[in-house]
Amino acid sequence: MVKKTAADLFYDLAGGALYALGIYTFASSAGFAPGGVSGLALMARHLWGVPIGAVTLLLNIPLILFSLKILGKAFLLRSLRSMLFCTFFLDLVFPLLPPYRGSSFLAALYSGLFTGSALALFYMRGSSSGGIDFLTLSLKTLRPHLSIGTLMLLVDLFILLLGWPVFGNVDAVLYGATATFVTSTVIDKLMYRSGSGKLVLIITSPESSVAEQISADCGRGSTALLARGTYTGRDRQILLCACSRREAYKVKSAAVRADGSAFVMVLETNEVFGEGFRSLS
Repeated sequence: MVKKTAADLFYDLAGGALYALGIYTFASSAGFAPGGVSGLALMARHLWGVPIGAVTLLLNIPLILFSLKILGKAFLLRSLRSMLFCTFFLDLVFPLLPPYRGSSFLAALYSGLFTGSALALFYMRGSSSGGIDFLTLSLKTLRPHLSIGTLMLLVDLFILLLGWPVFGNVDAVLYGATATFVTSTVIDKLMYRSGSGKLVLIITSPESSVAEQISADCGRGSTALLARGTYTGRDRQILLCACSRREAYKVKSAAVRADGSAFVMVLETNEVFGEGFRSLS
C-alpha cells in the first residue's frame, strides 16, 4: 500500500511538471490553445490574465459534479489529486521559469509531446487531468454506442476554432490542432507501444516440428490450434507465437527452417500480457 501510494505520488509529480511544461512554457508562450479545458483556460489567460491552473480547476468543478455518480469517487479523487499537482506547477512553479520564445510550430510540437507524456502517466495510474475526459467517459457510460473518439474530436474542434477569434489569427487554430494531434499520438505510443509486440501465425502440417524449432531457436512457446484447409481439405495446424518486435524475424526464420511450405503471418499487437511479457496486474 505504501509503495503504491508513493508510486502514485511520483507519477502525479512527474505528470504535473510535464503538463505545466507543455501548457505554460510552450502553448501559452506561443499564443495558441490546444483542445480541452486547458485550451479554454489558456484563452481566459490571454483575454483576462487569470492563472491557468486555477481556471482549469474551476472549469472542472461542474464536470466533476456531473461525473460523480457515473465514474465513481475513487477515480475522481485520484484525478483531483493529479489536477492539484498540475495547478501547483502551472500557477506557482513554471511562471518563475523563462518561457519559450522560439518557433511557434516547434512550440506546438513540444507542447503536444510534454502534455501527451503527462496524460499517459496519469492514465497509467488510473487517474486523469480532468476536463473533457470526465465528460466523454460519462457520456460513454450512459450511451455505450457512442464513440469516445468522435465525442472528443467534436469538443476539441469547437475549442480549437474558438481560438481563432480569441487569439486573432488562424495560425492559433493550426498550432492548437498540431499540439492536440501530437498529444494523442504520444499517449498512444506510451500506453500501448511500450507493451506492444508481434503475433506470428504459422499454418503448417500437424506432423511438422515448427513448434520445437521455435522453442529451440527463440526460447518462445507457441499455441497449436487444429484446422482444416478449405481448398485442399487436409488437416492443418495453426501455431500462435507471441513475441517481442525484435524476435519476430527469428520466429519466422525458425518456422521456415522447419517447414519451407509453411504459411506465415506476422501481426501487430498493441499489448501483450502474461508469462514472459508484462504482468496482468
